[in-house]
Amino acid sequence: MRLCLLALVLLATPVAAAEKPNIVVLLCDDLGYGDLGCFAHPKVLTPNLDQLAKDGVKLTHCYAAAPVCSPSRAGLMTGRVPNRLGIRDWIPAASGIFLRPEEVTVAQLLQKAGYKTCHAGKWHLNSQFNGKECTPGDAGFDHWLATQNNAAPNHLNPTNFVRNRKKAGPLEGPSSHVVVAEAMQFLDTNKGKPFFLNLWFHEAHEPVMAADEFLKLYPNEADLDHRHYYADVSQMDAAVGKLLKYLDDHKLRDNTLVVFSSDNGPETHLRYAKANRSLGSPGPLKGMKLHASEGGLRVPGIVRWPGRVTPGTVSEEPVCNVDFLPTFCAVAGAELPKVRTLDGADATPAFAGKPVSRPHPLYWQYDFAISKPWTVAMRDGPWKLLANAALDKFELHNLTADTAEAKDLAASEPDRVKRMAAEMKRLHAEVNAEGAKSGNPVVPVVKEGNK
Repeated sequence: MRLCLLALVLLATPVAAAEKPNIVVLLCDDLGYGDLGCFAHPKVLTPNLDQLAKDGVKLTHCYAAAPVCSPSRAGLMTGRVPNRLGIRDWIPAASGIFLRPEEVTVAQLLQKAGYKTCHAGKWHLNSQFNGKECTPGDAGFDHWLATQNNAAPNHLNPTNFVRNRKKAGPLEGPSSHVVVAEAMQFLDTNKGKPFFLNLWFHEAHEPVMAADEFLKLYPNEADLDHRHYYADVSQMDAAVGKLLKYLDDHKLRDNTLVVFSSDNGPETHLRYAKANRSLGSPGPLKGMKLHASEGGLRVPGIVRWPGRVTPGTVSEEPVCNVDFLPTFCAVAGAELPKVRTLDGADATPAFAGKPVSRPHPLYWQYDFAISKPWTVAMRDGPWKLLANAALDKFELHNLTADTAEAKDLAASEPDRVKRMAAEMKRLHAEVNAEGAKSGNPVVPVVKEGNK
């Protein structure tokens, strides 16, 4: 493993303005750490993403900013722990919770650096498209096609997309393919400038529905729910393949940074009535979505950047989607925001298996976690500290030696627990004080519904 890490090479030469790399984010919804062929799923067929991993670096310690969708997406867009923004849980419709206009987004920063920007897919950073809450256009995207939350009625022929503030009407095909088609059309009409595509697929979140051509890939799967889930992931993989082919055909591959990941771990089975097809896998990790343990937070990660990342390599360095903003700004020569605290860091060293210089350890807080009593987590190097809401009970794990978080080392490492707990308490106080001033209301967690 270490030999392949040493073989990685990340070029240090600054990129000239005319050579600014294009940037593509491919984000799945509820895709588990173990849901891809290249992440060892025994049945799911994902040939395009498997090839992407062969062409780039596989990030085996890649994290979401939260174990649930809206906070994770907020962290990606701002480079900040989402509780600072007052986005503490998934955003219910008409709740009045949204990405506030004072926040600075990665799309806005790339716009200022000369990029054309497009968002297509799920948004879920507002509670409604009512003209009063933040749309992708307000957050820095020149063009957008989005749903407030999930695709309706499901992933086939969605009817609830909004394009640049106008209802798009019924659209044909799988949701992920609609998203990719929109992105390719955007690229066709916006040539000559570097671009930022932010493509947030609905797959594999409920309500899951796969087209017949992908169901046919699993003729021996007798259980219809499993068959739809596997096919749904393959459906998304095929959409990724269409986009990657477009980049190849238009000679855009060599100067495009592609990042693939998921917003959180796989949905917990049968959490609500429509979750019968929530059959994702956390792989070897403990827990799933809504857990502060690794299965809720650690997600598949792949980076392809020709000439900058050595193909077919693996990095075990921790990377989180709060790192996307400072990383993309670094590679694009864009200025970082000066008026907001950033929690993320430039993660390009991690693409070469090298340590990332962080302002503080990675920190997560999900007050509604079902991994009780653990609702707060922090990772520093290989060490992960879990805490209860009162921050007076702790569990410690060495993730290098204990991927499954099976052995609590708190009793044998009291000094380490004390040091990490002190930093966790400092961050907890700072983050929650800022979140209290965000303007977003605190609403009770909704246990049933279309989450």
